[in-house]
Amino acid sequence: MCKKIHRGGNAEQYHANEKYKEAVAEAVAECADDTKDQTCYICTQALHWKTKEGLVRGCSCRGTAGFAHVSCLVEQAKILFAEAEENNLDDRQWWRWHTCSLCEQFYHGVVRCALGWACWKTYLGRPETNLDRMDAMTQLGNGLGEVNKHEERIAIVETQLSIMVRLWPRSELSALDMKHNLARCYLQTGRYEEAARLFRLIYARRKVLDGANRDDTIRAAHQLAASLIELGRYDQVKSLVLPLLRQGRRFRLSYATALYMTAGASRAEVLEAVAICEELLCRDRRVLGPSHPDTLDGFREIDRACMTLEDYRKFKS
Repeated sequence: MCKKIHRGGNAEQYHANEKYKEAVAEAVAECADDTKDQTCYICTQALHWKTKEGLVRGCSCRGTAGFAHVSCLVEQAKILFAEAEENNLDDRQWWRWHTCSLCEQFYHGVVRCALGWACWKTYLGRPETNLDRMDAMTQLGNGLGEVNKHEERIAIVETQLSIMVRLWPRSELSALDMKHNLARCYLQTGRYEEAARLFRLIYARRKVLDGANRDDTIRAAHQLAASLIELGRYDQVKSLVLPLLRQGRRFRLSYATALYMTAGASRAEVLEAVAICEELLCRDRRVLGPSHPDTLDGFREIDRACMTLEDYRKFKS
């Protein structure tokens, strides 16, 4: 076994290679029904010429678009990233590791997990001080989160934060990124008080360093709202998101949730929540497709909102 591990690049590389193979097999199996009789849009084959793996599709493409082999997606990302790196381009094509080049939406679920392991096994051999290695750890952590392996993700994020504090003690913004990921892990594992406390600190600091309208600040505000919803602090959610309703669908959804979940909510408030959910669901079905996680969340949210009304059947239809 030691010789096999040595040939595979020693322990860490060998482990990443094996986990990647497992993740690809899981992704292919889960996508099998959707990919039957289709071909890869990159190599135009049904089976990969080298690995003999099947197809996957884990984005928002519909119809006959978006089918690919994970190996083809990985090779495409590696080539484009290497070209950008060689030419010292600011756009390093890093997004190829997590976003579909056709529909331009994030990969999700088992496909995102497989790409996370692919990214990590590609760049883990770089020095600890190399930022691409840190970014690869982030992609792996995000991929594990997509398949609900949050405890494993927590270990990765804590390692990243430790490296960041040790090697780049003055990089406060980067440390905030790591803390944001850690707080998300707390949220996803039910550690809501810890998540809310950390998100509140991150949001306050982001507003000082980045301004109130920057993307990272907005993301921190959204995650803080999600934490407060889990804790049942709906009045705090409303006061937080009301000034931010124009910043995206997630704030409107959080506001709708706070409206109908508040104890003693009036019929008018519940009706307003249902109207918001219906509008967002219509948009998500059109843009993301009926099977995307955000669309499915929208269905569940509107069901819960409608169940608070006496005429639930009317709104259900």
